Amino acid sequence: MQAELRAQGVSISRKRVARLMRQGGLRGVSRRRFVVTTVRDKDAEPAPDLVQRNFQAGGPNQLWVADITYIPTGTGFLYLAVVLDAWSRRVVGWAMATHLRTELVLEALEMAVRQRQPHGVIHHSDQGCQYTSIAFGKRCRESGVRPSMGSVGDAYDNALCESFFATLECELLARRRFATQTEARMAVFDFVEGFYNPRRRHSALGYLSPLEYERGASEGDLHAL
Repeated sequence: MQAELRAQGVSISRKRVARLMRQGGLRGVSRRRFVVTTVRDKDAEPAPDLVQRNFQAGGPNQLWVADITYIPTGTGFLYLAVVLDAWSRRVVGWAMATHLRTELVLEALEMAVRQRQPHGVIHHSDQGCQYTSIAFGKRCRESGVRPSMGSVGDAYDNALCESFFATLECELLARRRFATQTEARMAVFDFVEGFYNPRRRHSALGYLSPLEYERGASEGDLHAL
């Protein structure tokens, strides 16, 4: 809140913000635990873990993190696959579907590759069957993407992507109920492209949004993480 006010030209201390919020009966939303189920293909060979829980990146398109979550609606679940650039926290690829087939993660990967045109980027995910599939591995090789996978059933091995899903849950899903899948699709689009990437501030980025951070870095105003 303080960072947002300062960006609007209001000079105010953190303590005063806290006091005014208390007086107004306002408080931040607490994040709830978000459950994601990963189905592993026991016959598939997972990629090695090239990250080892080190999500620091010195520049864009060095490390991407990816995962899948679900969104409840009045007409059934939607599944959301995302690809984030660890350097700027920007969602560079995402896709939604009513199924959990490999096409879902392929669509998110295609969007990321199309937007960023990477060279040798690490793509880190869990060992879900979508990511260990032959089709996904083949597309990674064609795109020059290096697959990496954490261990089974350990959220810390993909903590950066889990953090994005916690933000999505806290700042969108916990506040709304979607009657239809179309309504949910529109809300997620608005959240990702209209709020999270261009406006959502991150303490790790000096309280800039992902797009602001990338823009500042390209102009030479910021140091990479």
